Amino acid sequence: MNKSILHLDLDTFFVSCERLMDKKLIGVPVLIGGTSDRGVVAACSYEARVYGIHSAMPMRMARQLCPHAKVIRGNSQAYSEFSNQITEIIRERSPLFEKSSIDEFYVDVTGMDRYIKTTYLWAKELRDEIIHATRLPISFGLSTSKTVAKVGTGEAKPNNHIQIETGYEKPFLAPLSIKKIPMVGNKTYHLLRRMGIEKVRTVQEMPMELMERVLGKNGIAIWKKARGIDNTPVVAWSERKSISTERTFEQDTTDVYNLKSILLGMAESLAFQLRNSNKLTSCVSVKVRYSDFQTHTKQKRIAYTSLDHTLIETVKDLFEKVYDRRVLVRLIGVRFSNLVGGSYQIRLFEDSFKMIKLYQAMDHLRGRYGEDAVKRAQGMRARHVKQMNPFNGQVDGQIISPKPEAQSPKLVRGA
Repeated sequence: MNKSILHLDLDTFFVSCERLMDKKLIGVPVLIGGTSDRGVVAACSYEARVYGIHSAMPMRMARQLCPHAKVIRGNSQAYSEFSNQITEIIRERSPLFEKSSIDEFYVDVTGMDRYIKTTYLWAKELRDEIIHATRLPISFGLSTSKTVAKVGTGEAKPNNHIQIETGYEKPFLAPLSIKKIPMVGNKTYHLLRRMGIEKVRTVQEMPMELMERVLGKNGIAIWKKARGIDNTPVVAWSERKSISTERTFEQDTTDVYNLKSILLGMAESLAFQLRNSNKLTSCVSVKVRYSDFQTHTKQKRIAYTSLDHTLIETVKDLFEKVYDRRVLVRLIGVRFSNLVGGSYQIRLFEDSFKMIKLYQAMDHLRGRYGEDAVKRAQGMRARHVKQMNPFNGQVDGQIISPKPEAQSPKLVRGA
């Protein structure tokens, strides 16, 4: 049986959310991100893109390109609430879904056509329900794999949908830019362009061995994706997925300064792992186990983030609430849950380009020399904390690694 995979992507999600909250933004160029000249564009409307503006562009440059654009600081709390609302709709209707980022979803609808008229009709009804409930524009692609469905969504935008039926994946992809294939980033794209490769069709016609020789295993993966071959499964999403750490003390303690220092180091380490895996969290938990083995846990839902200073403040606040017995402490732990992909764009809400560059520099050093290469002074005591799940006592193992002749494709489009 051929797979049937649905990919849903909310169009200019951050901008669309802002327009729901302020109708005056409809139809005008909108820039979201750090509002000072030192800030960076996290997202922009289609009207702003006409001027050559794109995400990750310095805000100062974007303002020069489009002086009349409306500049807004990102409201991650509001975006998280809209994302959660959409997640619940998809959860209720879907047999198996994956939330790959704050505004992007995959649904495995394989075999559903045995119970409904067509999966395409079901997908349209799901989209209509999301639009009716949230008033947010959303596009989808439906095909036989994640890759083709995702590329299809990109071609369907804005606010539309497309189906690429079985047998038409290869001709659908052929005329597209090679940059449309997932996995082809800027470096790979420029390398392929130097090889004279511009369209997907060229890769389809190349021997797989040549792609492997140039790009190794990634070359094989790109070659397969270019031909519509992708067996990557939809991974069931669960709010219980988490990344966590804890520490059991050799001697029970009431040294509050030491406890706070270790918690800070834990939060900093876990936040780096989130960013390193392009993940965000929207739920923070702190656990305290006392010497009499009574265990207290507090958690807090927050806007999606992966930034140290935001998560550290939440952890410190939760500790103040959970540490209420003034009894010797045996163990403390921190957990981040409700994980989704997409940390990069959220980080660009920072008002200071300096802050963004600081995070990038610290993460680069940690990636090259290890997590302990750069740490806050107060968190140094957490240097050798083990990665443990504070809720089952087991080693986590880092859960999260811790948008024939060429023939006319048979496509189905609709508004």
